[in-house]
Amino acid sequence: VDAKTHPYISTGLKDNKFGVDITLAPAIYAQAQQMPSLNIVGLDCHIGSQITEISPYLDALNKLIALMHQLQAQGVELSHLDIGGGLGIRYTDETPATPSDLLSAVFGALDQANLGHLQLVLEPGRSMVGNAGVLLTRVEYLKTNQDKHFAVVDAAMNDLIRPTLYDAWHDVESVRPHTDGTATAQYDIVGPICESGDWLAKDRALALKQDDLLAVMSAGAYAFTMASQYNTRPRAAEVIVDNQSVHLVRPREELHSLFEHERLID
Repeated sequence: VDAKTHPYISTGLKDNKFGVDITLAPAIYAQAQQMPSLNIVGLDCHIGSQITEISPYLDALNKLIALMHQLQAQGVELSHLDIGGGLGIRYTDETPATPSDLLSAVFGALDQANLGHLQLVLEPGRSMVGNAGVLLTRVEYLKTNQDKHFAVVDAAMNDLIRPTLYDAWHDVESVRPHTDGTATAQYDIVGPICESGDWLAKDRALALKQDDLLAVMSAGAYAFTMASQYNTRPRAAEVIVDNQSVHLVRPREELHSLFEHERLID
């Protein structure tokens, strides 16, 4: 099933490493039926991530419904169906489907197939938290190579790898926009790591000065969870803001903690 998303986050094609060929599934379930230690309860699938249309889900569901009817014919009674996750969010100009749109279509298809009794399981992580988080970073200095402008910031690809990994777009906003007539230029927002792939955004129209704070938006999903300590960079602090309350969830790592498990060998 083509999820119509970036190839690196597609999981339901024959070129992808995941899952079991659906044509082999009946034989696998038959084998499991012969094993007294196994209790067959469900059918699970996942077709990709950052999906903005409902049609790929319904394409997958139609295949799953046909498989479930085939399994029923061989005596396999299922109690749950997991259609995976992947529901997208708006990073720039996407118009993603809503959870209610998806659920209405899925429940309708299951009812029509007389499978409305199944417990439906979904994994909607990004759609719940993706736009709830931002990455705050400070402009260390501004650099110009002829007509090319760079804003070198203290965050880097180790903090948010999605742009260089997927060519992903994250909006970048000034925390305190200038009102003094600071000139706007097209900036690449880059980090201090010794990789040309160390960038967070490219060609963004911003009015910047050194020490400005920038907010890299939509960093609530696949951001800190994919962060690393590459180039001996301690990972950032995590903070929850709840109305007027601020809670430190994870302290900023200290440099010495990166080496605490290293030992000298006599």
